[in-house]
Order: sequence, then C-alpha cells, then structure tokens
Amino acid sequence: MSHLAMSKRRALRWLSLGAVSGVGSWLSGCSSAPTKNSQSGSPAPQMVADKTPRPHPSDAHNPKEYRKDAARHLYANNANRIYSGKLPPLIYAVAVLRLNLNEKGDLMDIDWMRQPTHAPEVVAEIERTVRAASPFPAAQRLGPVLYTETWLWDKSGRFQLDTLTEGQT
Repeated sequence: MSHLAMSKRRALRWLSLGAVSGVGSWLSGCSSAPTKNSQSGSPAPQMVADKTPRPHPSDAHNPKEYRKDAARHLYANNANRIYSGKLPPLIYAVAVLRLNLNEKGDLMDIDWMRQPTHAPEVVAEIERTVRAASPFPAAQRLGPVLYTETWLWDKSGRFQLDTLTEGQT
C-alpha cells in the first residue's frame, strides 16, 4: 500500500472518530441542558425531542460551503460505509438529490434529480441513510438550506459523496 493511500486511510479514520469539527465532543455524552464543553468552551450540542444530540451548527456563508459540512456529517455517521481511496472507473450507481433542511437542520424533503433506475436498492438505501443522519448541522448564518449532493455508489455497497470524493482511478 502506498504512503499516500495510508495517509488517506488515516485521514478517513480520523474523520470517522469525530476529530474534525468537534464531532467527538457531542458523541462523548448527552445532557438534558446545554452546558459548556470544558475542552473548547463552546456550548454542548442541543438535544432533539427524542434525545439524540444535534450536531454543532455550521458556520457556512452559502449553500456550497454548507454542502461540505453536511457531507462531513454524513461521513461521520457512516464511517464504515465510506469507500476509501479512488473509486474504480465504472461505479455501480450515481444518484443526485437535493435536500431541503429547515433552520434547525431537520430534514424537510428529499428531491431526486437523478435516480439510478437500474439500482432501486441504492435509492432506498440513500434515503434511509439521509433520514438516519437527520438532524444535520443547523446553518446558523443561512437559516433553511436547499443543497444538492451527488452520491457515487460502488458495487460493494460503499459510497463517496461528490463533495468529498477522492476521485476515480
């Protein structure tokens, strides 16, 4: 395995452990009232009605910047399902969808722009994955967000998002 591939694996592992954007701090525990995080001095993430923690808010200035925060959120929630390294030249499915999120980061709607009709199981799995990842980071500077993401799906069942893709061989 090349040094570059090992570095990318380490970076993905680091991301999956929640070291990016303070994700690890909200995974470490839940409290019923916001408290100060002793490490960063920032408030603890808010809780959703069903007691799941809300991710730290996004500081994005536009939907393109927000897309990176949302992609990182999806990667953190699906670390074992991310295709590591460059994708093969022929991937199993490509899907394009637009997500409509309210000001709190709750998923309001999924609008399919391109469904892989040959792979209905991929459509169902992407929808399940997106719904399971809600709430997304609240876009504190933008309010409600409508953004588009392209999913690159490998035949192994693992995927990359176009926003964070490592490319193809």
